[in-house]
Amino acid sequence: MEKALSSGGLVGGAVAALRPDRAAPEGFLRASPAPALADGFARQFAALDLGTNNCRLLVARPVGGGFRVVDAFSRIVRLGEGLAATGALSDAAMTRTLDALRVCAAKIAARKVSAGRYVATEACRRAANCEAFLTRVRDEVGLEIEIISSREEARLVVAGCAPLLHPRIPNAIVFDIGGGSTEIVWLRLVRGPDGRRRPHILGAVSLPFGVVTLTDRFGGAEVSPATYRLMIAEAAAALVPFERNHRILRHVRDGRVQMLGSSGTVTTLAGIHLALPRYIRAFVDGSMLTFEQIAAVSAHLAGLDFDGRAANPCIGRERADLVLSGCAVLDAICATWPVGRLRVADRGVREGILLDLMQG
Repeated sequence: MEKALSSGGLVGGAVAALRPDRAAPEGFLRASPAPALADGFARQFAALDLGTNNCRLLVARPVGGGFRVVDAFSRIVRLGEGLAATGALSDAAMTRTLDALRVCAAKIAARKVSAGRYVATEACRRAANCEAFLTRVRDEVGLEIEIISSREEARLVVAGCAPLLHPRIPNAIVFDIGGGSTEIVWLRLVRGPDGRRRPHILGAVSLPFGVVTLTDRFGGAEVSPATYRLMIAEAAAALVPFERNHRILRHVRDGRVQMLGSSGTVTTLAGIHLALPRYIRAFVDGSMLTFEQIAAVSAHLAGLDFDGRAANPCIGRERADLVLSGCAVLDAICATWPVGRLRVADRGVREGILLDLMQG
């Protein structure tokens, strides 16, 4: 798959807050300015990402050459819980998700959003009853949610994360360990007519597992060392064809590859490594983890029981059974492409949608 991302101003040093060596201020991302309304107030835009594990909303308005988040919502709904076994969304999962979507719809209405895009990913791509569920969402909640392809999901992740890519490192692996799938993107930074480097996707793959699906299969409350190794082995085996097709490792060995992770797994590990008393996005987004630090935190979590993981303020009880599945996938990615360090992104699909809307 090859597609250039024309996201004006996404990469480069035009805004100091988006230099590759530091994260953007919380709630601020670069975008082309959208026109103001006739009364002089900036338009507001909404992006909703309904995943296998989370329901997440951002509402933002343009500010100067960027945008600032004015409202946000995130709730773990586990829409894809049990999906691997039954092939369908469960009644309990749909009820949890409808409750979360009602909150999102109320926020969108209260903010008088000018334009929005509301998308669903892997759980709805797989579930036999997802069209019926989305009809319920439309009728009961008033939101039109579209099921996007894994290709479009990858494009949006890259668009949302592009400000954190270092413009002087020519290639990048960008990944998102989701609830039901793991997106891997291989890209090159190409200089445009304006001299700025923008991501050009050379290849992408959607692996059919994420933290929810792996936890459903292998368990998450109690994970033995042997089970943890099995999860790593399965993820590593799934990466082999992508590596064989694109020969990424040779570029890694030449020092021409950077790595960026957009997922709850990498942001959680960053929060734990930083010993945060609670999860603070401003400290995590744009931070860097070495592979040694990733290995140390993963090994520490693997040595804890469920209650021990739940006690960490960056994990909590809702995700204590999921975190080791994510660590196993991350371990496999790091072993396959030993870049040595990883840029952490607390951004992705929603930010990509907002950039699209503001530039449209």
